[in-house]
Amino acid sequence: MRSHLWVAKGPGPLAAYAEGYGQWLQARGYSPGVARRRLWQLSQLSCWLEREGWDVEEWTGETAARFAAGLQAAGYRSYLSRLSLRVPLAYLRELGVMPAPQLVAGPVEELLADLRTFLARERGLVAGTIRNYVRAGRVFLEDRVERVGGLELQRLAAGDVTAFLARECPRRTVSGAMDLAANLRALLRYLHVVGLIDAPLVWAVPKVADLRGRSLPKGLEPEAVTAMLEACDRERLIGRRDLAILLLLTRLGLRAGEVAAITLDDVDWRAGELLVHGKGHRQDGMPLPVDLGEALVSYLRLRPSSEHRRLFLCVLAPFGPITSSVVLNVVRRACRRAGVPEVGPHRLRHTAATEMLRARVSLEEIAQVLRHRQLVSTAHYARVDRDSLRPLALPWPGDRS
Repeated sequence: MRSHLWVAKGPGPLAAYAEGYGQWLQARGYSPGVARRRLWQLSQLSCWLEREGWDVEEWTGETAARFAAGLQAAGYRSYLSRLSLRVPLAYLRELGVMPAPQLVAGPVEELLADLRTFLARERGLVAGTIRNYVRAGRVFLEDRVERVGGLELQRLAAGDVTAFLARECPRRTVSGAMDLAANLRALLRYLHVVGLIDAPLVWAVPKVADLRGRSLPKGLEPEAVTAMLEACDRERLIGRRDLAILLLLTRLGLRAGEVAAITLDDVDWRAGELLVHGKGHRQDGMPLPVDLGEALVSYLRLRPSSEHRRLFLCVLAPFGPITSSVVLNVVRRACRRAGVPEVGPHRLRHTAATEMLRARVSLEEIAQVLRHRQLVSTAHYARVDRDSLRPLALPWPGDRS
């Protein structure tokens, strides 16, 4: 049973929302001590608004700065930053008491807003893909505004596109440059479809030379994977959660976004299957290994109660769903605890594939596990099987002495 949180009644326009705010904080896993300090912050904000004669609807970034400066002048040192104010402001915006922050209007933001709508409605893309396309489009458009003094899309030519990539790609990794080039094509395709540019400049985006195929896939050794799994503290909530995440990455080869997207309803305990939400709205049923199932059960016994249906939640309040970046941090922390070089979640996907290959699993079966649409993607892992490739190597010419 939840303990009742005492709420102090204070003056100001926000006093009527204090009790509901306390319940809102408790429902999101904030401890009673933190909730009391948050309520104090709301009370101070309410008193300040009344004293200064501000309406809640007039809240802006400048208002937040003035509020923080006032408390600092009074000698307070905690709960003053804009970051700490995000919690009460999020609650007030959920109630509709305070308006949502407005983006600074401008030609770039207006064009990107239209691009988002086009990608969602006309092409049916998922939110993550849209974010990547919009991010690349913003880099290109802001660079053009800086160099030309405006968008001037009617003057956009193929040379402008290639010159931008020539400047930007050397600053990035190979994969980052490939992603930028691929994502930029979405913006150029949209500009031509809606008639903002006359020529389809998609062809002006060159392919980025990918030299990574000259090396073997980099999977971790079994000893390193075992060390990472054993380094998880099974007595704590975070250790149980991290163990389950690592097993999903190493046993089933899931992507970071696929791990974060798993819901409680995706686990079919009777059938021993897991529904995976992959790229392009693809859904696949995967077998649930025994050790992975045991790790999930162990985590669920300590999982915080939450209104969210996502399987994995943050371990600190607010108990919201994890993101791909959290999965990345889980893998990196496990590497540091195990004393192995830091890698990302995709390296564990490579590890799962190479281990299946060493176990003489066929490429077709590996493709099914990794949910590759084309077998050529899975063939990338065949290069790691040195024993099978060795008979194909030609004798080295010349003297071997």
